This record gives sequence, structure tokens and C-alpha cells, in this order.
Amino acid sequence: MDHILAADLGRLPELLESVRRAAADALDGLDTMPVVPPPPAHPLRPEPLPDHGAGAEAALAAFRLRWEPRLSASAGPRYLGFVTGGATPAALAGDWLTAVHDQNSNSALDGGGQDLERETVRWLRDLFGLGPAHSGTFVSGATMSNTTGLAIAREWLGERLGVSPAEDGAAALGPVRVLSGAPHSSIAKALSFLGLGRSALVPVPTLPGREAVDPAALDRALADTPGPAVVVANAGTVNTVDFDDLRAVAALKERHGFWLHTDAAFGAFAALSPHHAHLVDGLDASDSVCVDLHKWLNVPYDSAVQFTRRPDLQTRVFRNAAAYLGPLGADPDLVHLTPENSRRLRALAAWFTLRAYGRAGHREIVERDVACARALGAALDSDPAFRLLAPVRLNVVLFTLAGEPDPDRLTARLAAVREAAAPEVFTTPTVHAGTPALRAAFSNWRTTQADVHRAAEALRGAAAQTAVKGTA
Repeated sequence: MDHILAADLGRLPELLESVRRAAADALDGLDTMPVVPPPPAHPLRPEPLPDHGAGAEAALAAFRLRWEPRLSASAGPRYLGFVTGGATPAALAGDWLTAVHDQNSNSALDGGGQDLERETVRWLRDLFGLGPAHSGTFVSGATMSNTTGLAIAREWLGERLGVSPAEDGAAALGPVRVLSGAPHSSIAKALSFLGLGRSALVPVPTLPGREAVDPAALDRALADTPGPAVVVANAGTVNTVDFDDLRAVAALKERHGFWLHTDAAFGAFAALSPHHAHLVDGLDASDSVCVDLHKWLNVPYDSAVQFTRRPDLQTRVFRNAAAYLGPLGADPDLVHLTPENSRRLRALAAWFTLRAYGRAGHREIVERDVACARALGAALDSDPAFRLLAPVRLNVVLFTLAGEPDPDRLTARLAAVREAAAPEVFTTPTVHAGTPALRAAFSNWRTTQADVHRAAEALRGAAAQTAVKGTA
């Protein structure tokens, strides 16, 4: 054994204690460190790989000096860009133990890990109001969850047409239609990846002033070209967190043959709140469902789950033929259910946080984040410098600067606002109905009303600063 490696092994408890102290320092500083640090004056040039290492303690010191100051406070309460959760204390503990035990839990030959995953999936299924007909598996994120669901849908299309894309290729299907009102960008990416093509995505009109699909328009679109199709319903759109009427969409299956995939990446968490659960009424009628866990479940990246009513088609797509993996059987090993043969035990962090805080603890996180989003929306709506572009339906505030009609100038001013406010609050740029905008998404377990106040003040100050510069 290399002598430096052997020395690290000999003092492993001390090394882990050093890492614990570094982690505690980082987490303790989340409230005071810049949410997004300013870029360095001079970009760091890559260092060469050392021929001889100096051990883990020296690597830790080098990381803290060279890279840690450049990392954002994305685990903190005012990182409101994208839809980024943090890691609850229990989820963090579970993630550390995931690395400690280093399981590749895809086979019944070493089945403890996959049994833990199945238990966790059942908990999640109950949490989101899905019935026992839905089976589920962990994947890396919403993009892979959507891809897996659409891969199963692709095989369902083949079943209806008497072919198997898994065996014969996607070309055996001929032209495919995937209909959706306001799909996430990952849907088109998945269609490209699956060989169905981005052009298979057919936009369906939404309700006036909404991102929710118009069920009547969807009915007409399905009737225009009879035959098997895929419908992607949206339970929580990115910009305005709008929800398709899932019951109305599912009812159309009585007249049209289609597979219903619902993208509920973060919107599924509305099911936890009695005040918002109606938004996901009908989710159980979906043939496949996407839910992202490193968003509102507040487990570390990367973690998501996919559900489906047709695990038989799922194994037809993803089965892996190798003697050492064993047969499919009545309860297929996880290796036969997703694109990955090898993956870490993602379920452990989710198991920990669900076991630690239960339904009630995670409901409190959801409801507190929703209250924070509404408070920020109210603060910006009362300020003449800003204009809300949509009601705050759940956990996202979509806003722009008022009184700037020129789109290019507005885009530039919004970028300046983002940059000026970044030490205190991070938001992401978007465009809604042709208007450049910013969005603040609340999904972190640490966020409180005090953080809302700091975020609002930072955005107000940044808007005032850019207004002065714009008139100078």
C-alpha cells in the first residue's frame, strides 16, 4: 500500500473529525457568506496533477483555500435560483453514510440496499398520494425521471402498434406525437435522447393568461390525428407553478388512446399541504410520474424518483442480460429498471429525512416555503420598482422591473439587479410571455421570513442602484 494512503488509513478517525469540523464551519457560515461569491479578479489556472500526494489533510486544506471560497451558498436559505433545496440534518447524515457504506444496490445477490430503496419508494408513494398500482425507482434527477417515464411510454406506443422499440428501434414506431401545454425543457431533451426527436413535441394551447393546458384544446389536438399518443401533463410549471387539471386530462383517455406522463418535479409536494393538495388531484391517474427529491424533499444532489403503472414495460426497456445479474423474476432487481447499472444508494438520504421528520415535518417545510414566497411576492408587488408577472400559486415568485418597455434594456437591467443582489439573494433569469423576468423559487428547509426581508431589501437596493445608473 502506498505509504501516504496507509498513513491516512491509520489516522482515519482524526481525518474524519477534520472533515466534520470543515463541514460544520461551512454550514455555520451559510447565513453570513455571500450567496453567490463575486468572480475572482483573475481566473484560476488549473494546477498540474501532483506526482506524489501529501495526504487527505493537505488535500482538505488545499480545497478550503483554493475552491471553497468560490462555491455558492446553495445549501442556504436565500439561494432562490432554479428550484434548489438544501439538505436537512438527517438527509446530510444519510448522505454521509451512503458514502461510508458505498453500496451499488442493484442486485438481489446483495439485496439490503435495494430493499431499503423499495421501502423508501413506498413512503414517497404514500406521501404524494399515489396508489399501490404505482411502482417506483430512484434516478439522478427530474431529467432522468422524465426520460425514464417517456422511455416506458415509448414502449407502450409500440405495444399498441404491435412493435417493440426496445428491440426494433424507435423508427419502428413511425411518427410519434407528444402533446403538452407548457413542458419543461427536459421533455424535449428526453425525446431527443430516446430517438423520438424534439419535433415530436406538439404544443397545445394553454388557458388564457395561464401555463395550464386547455383541456378542450387538448381534446381537439388528440382528435386531429387519431392513434396512440403521449400526453405530458404539468404539475407545477417552472415560471408560474401552474398546474394542469389532471382529472380533466385523464378523463380524455376514455376517448383517445394516450399515455399520460405527469411532470410533477416539485409540484408533487403540494400534496403534503391540506391547503394546496387540490392542485395535484388526479395525479394517481398518471401512467408515469416524475418527482425531483433534491428540490423540496431537501436531500443532497442528485436524487429523484420515477413512478409508473407499467413496470413490465419498464423492464422490457431497461433489462440487462448478464449471467452475474440474475434473471428478471417477478420482482425485478433495480438494475433492470433504469438506465444505470451502477449508482450510489440515493435512497438512504431520503430514508433518513423521512424517518427523522415524517409527513408532518416535511409538510411544515412546504407550508413555510409557500408562506415565504407569498411574503416576497407581496413585498415586491407593493414596490413601484417591480411588477409581478403571475400570482404566487405555490413557491415561485415571477417578477420584472416596472416601467422599462425596451426588452433589451430590461434584460440588461435585470442582469444588473441579479448581480448587485447576488451577495444577499440569488435569483435566476427567465422569459415569460415574451417579457424578460427573474424568478425566486423557495424550497430550502432553512428559509424563514427574516430571509424574505433580507432578500426583498437586497432586490430593492439593487433595483434603485440600476435605475440610477440607467439614467446617468
